[in-house]
Amino acid sequence: MDLTAKKDLREYLRDHLLVGDGAMATQLYRSGVPVGVSFEELCLTNPRLVYDVHKAYYEAGARLMETNTFGANRDALARYGLEHKVTRINRVAVTIAREAAQDDAYVVGSIGSIIAGRVRKKVLDEYRDQFEEQAIALLHAGVDGLILETFLDLEELLLAIDVIRPLTGLPLICQLATLDVGRTRDGYTLTEAFSQLQKAGADIIGLNCRLGPAEILRSFESASVPDGALLSAFPNAGRLGISDGEYAYKSSPEYFAESALRLREQGVRLLGGCCGTTPDHVRAMAEALKGLAPLPRVNPSEALTERPSVASYSVRERQKPSIVERVKTGTTIIVEFDPPKDLDTEGFLTGCFELHKAGADAITLADNSLANVRMSNMALGAIMKSQYGIDPLVHIACRDRNLIGQQSHLMGLHALGIDQVLVVTGDPSRFGDLPGASSVFDVTSFDLIRMVKQLNEGISFSGRPLKQKAQFIVGAAFNPNVRHIEAAIKRLEKKVEAGADFIMTQPVYDAESIRLVHDATKHIKIPVFIGIMPLTSSRNAEFLHNEVPGIKLSDEARERMRRVQGEAARQEGIKMAKELLDVAITYFNGIYLITPFNYYQMSVELIQYVRQQSQLLKTAAKA
Repeated sequence: MDLTAKKDLREYLRDHLLVGDGAMATQLYRSGVPVGVSFEELCLTNPRLVYDVHKAYYEAGARLMETNTFGANRDALARYGLEHKVTRINRVAVTIAREAAQDDAYVVGSIGSIIAGRVRKKVLDEYRDQFEEQAIALLHAGVDGLILETFLDLEELLLAIDVIRPLTGLPLICQLATLDVGRTRDGYTLTEAFSQLQKAGADIIGLNCRLGPAEILRSFESASVPDGALLSAFPNAGRLGISDGEYAYKSSPEYFAESALRLREQGVRLLGGCCGTTPDHVRAMAEALKGLAPLPRVNPSEALTERPSVASYSVRERQKPSIVERVKTGTTIIVEFDPPKDLDTEGFLTGCFELHKAGADAITLADNSLANVRMSNMALGAIMKSQYGIDPLVHIACRDRNLIGQQSHLMGLHALGIDQVLVVTGDPSRFGDLPGASSVFDVTSFDLIRMVKQLNEGISFSGRPLKQKAQFIVGAAFNPNVRHIEAAIKRLEKKVEAGADFIMTQPVYDAESIRLVHDATKHIKIPVFIGIMPLTSSRNAEFLHNEVPGIKLSDEARERMRRVQGEAARQEGIKMAKELLDVAITYFNGIYLITPFNYYQMSVELIQYVRQQSQLLKTAAKA
């Protein structure tokens, strides 16, 4: 192939097939570079090694070379303390690739996703400057085009195009990576995604990474592509697995050669490899495609053209009004009752029954509160609902489950008809009764709220369509016991923006705090359940005040508890709670009672008191 007088890449692909290179990281790893370092920094510290990888792909038949800059953005380089070297790394990387490619191969600057597989954020504008910074460095170094690759979310890729397209008239290769065949992580079909990419200014559109040749092929077979679009495909060498104790990719060079021919039949003109591919894979593709002309794209007769409509989902009817619906019309009581720390459920279920009988609208179960192991709130919630008709409201902590476990857990709750949840961060494991346990924290509470609400749209965390829409009512926690209430309110507003349906506060212990919470949250348009937890003793009061994060007692409350002991102390705690409830029900329809030490009798008395006082207020209002 003679490219000594290179045409513009777009013009060349109109009439030719072109073989790109394979995985840079795979070859560097094979050369002894350990996982966990910045492969991009090697452009500065070991440029010869990077050159040798480029040269190996060139000699194998690749005539499109990607610079070693996939993760050379400010965000990724900051993990290695290299954020001040963005421009230098990108410019040197172009020089290395150009030297290896000589004059008869295209050199394109690689720009990877900044989100890079992490939980996507609703607001992506913060990435604009980073895309611009990297693109300018690559363009100034003299690339023949840019390849934007491995974007799981269409919306991030569109943002990158929006930033970069005004900077250059050079070709933009824009490649999505999908977790499932035919759909992006943010829920777009490939038909819709390809159309939007072309309209946004992408010159060559395609897929790379995550999937192997067979699933990339299926993705093209299921999608409609805009007329005249130039297509690219850079599949992985199959799925990653463990072989002889080491991680490896399975697909052979021979299989890649066969797959290249099949991708050609789908109209793909630019073919290369991603994770796990080697110069042998590229050589096999180049030999298989040698002398062949590109084939026109023929779209399938039926293809997914839009996101699934509401009508394509079954939606299970809710059996009872949710707490959000109830609180709009009158006083609504949530009672927290902790699951047991042992295997005996009899006392717990007895307490639940008594709380329900007293008038609790929902019983909320913590998710291993204070990082201490307790029985699964999902299992207990299912028993409460099926055997006693009690509405459970389960807490979901970010601490204990990775994203796989979180979605699985939520799908299980949906199957059980448990659809009222409270999303919390969770106390770190090192402070609990198994301090050696890992704290996962794959996501923040903001992220998890947003992702739970995505299930309500019938879309999984990965972007895969689900056959039902969930109906989760999602609560957010709020701690008013802070020095700067304004900062706490801003954090709460972010949770509301993420999709929270209601708010549950930490317990407050004086009337002034109740009024403060009301005034601070009255602009927020979702219901607030004010937290009240009766004290049981002076020691309990001092422990809460001095040792438990998020709880602050008034001097008056602590002094009153010092004066009494034993049963008298619990009665004083109930009396103080009733005084607070007298104030709370004048400001809030939502009451959140927290049961101390599983003394459910205390909460039963307070539920009855709230019901009685609320009725008196109603009667007085009518009079």
